[in-house]
Amino acid sequence: MANLALQAVAGTRTPFGLVAVGTGNDFARTLGLPVRDPAAAGRLIADALKEGRVHDTDLGRVGDHWFATVLASGFDSRVNDRGNRMRWPAGRLKYDLAMLAELAAFRPVPYRITLDDGRVREVEATLVAVGNGSSYGGGMRICPGADLTDGLFDITVVGDCSRTTLLRVFPSVYRGTHVDHPKVTVLRAARVEIAAEDVTGYADGEPLGPLPLSARCVRGAVSVVGP
Repeated sequence: MANLALQAVAGTRTPFGLVAVGTGNDFARTLGLPVRDPAAAGRLIADALKEGRVHDTDLGRVGDHWFATVLASGFDSRVNDRGNRMRWPAGRLKYDLAMLAELAAFRPVPYRITLDDGRVREVEATLVAVGNGSSYGGGMRICPGADLTDGLFDITVVGDCSRTTLLRVFPSVYRGTHVDHPKVTVLRAARVEIAAEDVTGYADGEPLGPLPLSARCVRGAVSVVGP
């Protein structure tokens, strides 16, 4: 729902006020807004509007679709797909269980990553995550260094991990320390194209379609009501 609202207000001067009561709520966390406390969020938004506390935030764009947090592809997009089909449980546990279910069948795939300075990387990767915001999946800090105001994506590339390595590294995603693992590379760019066969891209948890997909970071694309 938050992503749907962004499609209406991005690129305008209409302020975006987020009352986060969904499953992931990652954009709200990144903005420092209340999560699953609609009364507190409503009060904060009302006070912020009265006091003029509105600030510009970057968004990612793929074609005509805007996203606030992360464009996911690979293992994480398959986890997202499975998690969206699960009616129980809610929040972080849903994505943990979906990950375990997908782990048995997944294999790294060849990716071609093209950055805005012309650099091209061809890698065997478990996943590639393009982060405008730092987290997805209810608090997984897949792109821990991402900054909503710098006009750049942080692009986290997880290489050809074995199942054992992925399971060992996975808990550190919630702390953002997985980027220190030798199988993980972080790139930065304002534009990126990711290509791989039989991989679907998800942005803010919404399916965008199969790769290849091109994304650009648009500085100050939305005005956000916040603390």
